[in-house]
Amino acid sequence: MKPLLLCTDLDRTLIPNGPQPESPAAMDRFRRLVGCGDVTLAYVTGRHRALIEQAIEDYGLPLPDFAIADVGSTLYQVDSRGWKQRDQWDEQIAPDWRGLSHDQLHALLSGFSVLALQEREKQNRHKLSFYVPLNANVQELIGDMNVQLQQAGIKANLIWSIDELAGTGLLDILPASANKLHAIHFLMQQQGFSHENTVFSGDSGNDLDVLLSDIPAVLVANADDEVKSQAAKAHQETLYLARGDYLGMNGNYSAGILEGVAHYRPDIDAWLREQN
Repeated sequence: MKPLLLCTDLDRTLIPNGPQPESPAAMDRFRRLVGCGDVTLAYVTGRHRALIEQAIEDYGLPLPDFAIADVGSTLYQVDSRGWKQRDQWDEQIAPDWRGLSHDQLHALLSGFSVLALQEREKQNRHKLSFYVPLNANVQELIGDMNVQLQQAGIKANLIWSIDELAGTGLLDILPASANKLHAIHFLMQQQGFSHENTVFSGDSGNDLDVLLSDIPAVLVANADDEVKSQAAKAHQETLYLARGDYLGMNGNYSAGILEGVAHYRPDIDAWLREQN
């Protein structure tokens, strides 16, 4: 088997925490594939390190070789000795913030009284995260924040989301280049992987920058209809939509990842079929 860099989102992609059922044999097959010695596994997720480690424990996920975490703002190399943050990635994205630290950027935005700083474990050097009340005028807030950041020469990406369980808004500020696609390209370059031996898998809107890129990708069958509709505009040669029926599996979660990898890599397809 030729080497493969397998990059995957976690929630509702590898982790079966959506409403659709998981194929019983899929996760075991996934573990065997990434444990064969020819696959470099990278988790690409909005989760921070502690939540990734919790998912590994809760769902019995294999330990990755790399983790692109915090919506692309951190990159870790992982082995039996522990997690090591890759300073080269920090250096790559730091110019967007003109060298400002997390605390300096927070001070720059101190005039926006509606912003409440999230807990320390949800912050990192290049991710500044706030809680925002749901009754706030978010569009106006983000517009005003962008003006202030641009006036200071800061290139930033502001990501808005809602924590429905907690009933609050979440606003993350990242360097403009700190995203999943840029981080995967960086990892490919650092580890010597070409497009021909890299595959990404995802399920949601925050995966679209990679799903619609030139990186071979798979959209798992349990993805929502809106994402499937947007993905239909992608180049068919670089985006595979899992349908199910591969090795008797349903195409959801890890079954969809395996189906997509087999689509791009006939050698891995043959290996998986030999394992049955």
